[in-house]
Amino acid sequence: MTLILLFGAFFALLIIGVPVAFSLGIASLITVIHEQLPPLIVFQRMTAGMNVFSLMAIPFFIYAGELMAHGGIANRLVLLASRAIGHVRGGLGLVNVGTSMLFGGISGSAVADVSALGSTLIPVMKKKGYDDDYSVNVTVTSATIGLTIPPSHNMIIYSIAAGGTVSISNLFLAGFIPGIMTGFLLMFVAYVVAVKRGYKAEKFEGFASLFYAFISALPGLMTAIIIVGGVLSGVFTATESGAIAVVYAILVSIFFYKSLSWESFKIATKNAIRTTSIVLLIIGSASAFAWLLALNQVPAQLFELLQNISSNPLVILILINIILLLLGTFMDMSPLIVITTPIFLPVVQQLGMDPVQFGIMLMINLGIGLVTPPVGSVLFVGCAVAKIPIEATIKTIWPFYLALFAALMAVTYIPAVSMTLPRLFG
Repeated sequence: MTLILLFGAFFALLIIGVPVAFSLGIASLITVIHEQLPPLIVFQRMTAGMNVFSLMAIPFFIYAGELMAHGGIANRLVLLASRAIGHVRGGLGLVNVGTSMLFGGISGSAVADVSALGSTLIPVMKKKGYDDDYSVNVTVTSATIGLTIPPSHNMIIYSIAAGGTVSISNLFLAGFIPGIMTGFLLMFVAYVVAVKRGYKAEKFEGFASLFYAFISALPGLMTAIIIVGGVLSGVFTATESGAIAVVYAILVSIFFYKSLSWESFKIATKNAIRTTSIVLLIIGSASAFAWLLALNQVPAQLFELLQNISSNPLVILILINIILLLLGTFMDMSPLIVITTPIFLPVVQQLGMDPVQFGIMLMINLGIGLVTPPVGSVLFVGCAVAKIPIEATIKTIWPFYLALFAALMAVTYIPAVSMTLPRLFG
């Protein structure tokens, strides 16, 4: 009865349009009152969920991404990718994916990727004769790469949701190969679709031009190297690396590129504050919700249910992926990480899966949800930038979905894809 009330209240609130953070909190409060527990427990769990030092890295990473988007760094990355692979057939599609691999590895945010790069690349692609749906499909699906290529603030949320037992540096290492693999899969699909539609290739500007673009983008690329290198080497923590990234992004944008105006600085700061507030409120509410799930022994019940369906680990893993994919279609990523990690992590560990591997599987899985209706926040942003209805993209996005699913299956069933680097250097 308790779980029926908890989930019933939550879904009812979602259906009538209550934001996810408030739906989670109110549903938790209703359940606690029904169980005749002190209502103060909900607020204590929310506070405990947000009062984690490691979460300090999230506002820093978000702020660094906003500063790069408004400080000219993103434009240099677009130029570098364009000079490197823009001359291939349908080159702007490949440029789009390549830039997402570069920028996503710095911002760690799919929404920031679409907002910053989409507003630059989508109009250019449309002007060059690329169809609206193709431009959006490439942009939104490639934006999910930033969730796995480090640094990713979602990996920090996962580490905290796992009780702080999963190494952030190992998660960063584990994300490299899956992220690069996903990028190449999306490039392949973008190329095949471009050839089928007859898109033209851009002119190769020459190696001298490519070298100039690389030198111009190098200060921006150094941001990711400083963050990831510092964390992996133990020079500073993930939180400290985020603070350093903010300072570095400001210095590069002001003194090197000289492209960060006072107005742009205010916009970046305002956007970072708003995004951080939303993320932390969601994490707090989801922590209270997850505590009630643990109190009612949902992980143990779920594992027993899955075992009754099948004792084959391969089947159980595909069922877990299906559940996560369905949840990801109507819930944001941050609350799902906080809620589902305590539920599914014990299950996959009993199946012999490493928590680091599960973390990367979770990132890719929930990333697909960000580009899948009915919620699909990244898909909504991409369509808004291109000024086209979502229905226009859904009809033709399926080849890009196949690329993301292929990456998900590889990470799920081939441990070496995500675990090779952590085992070598972790």
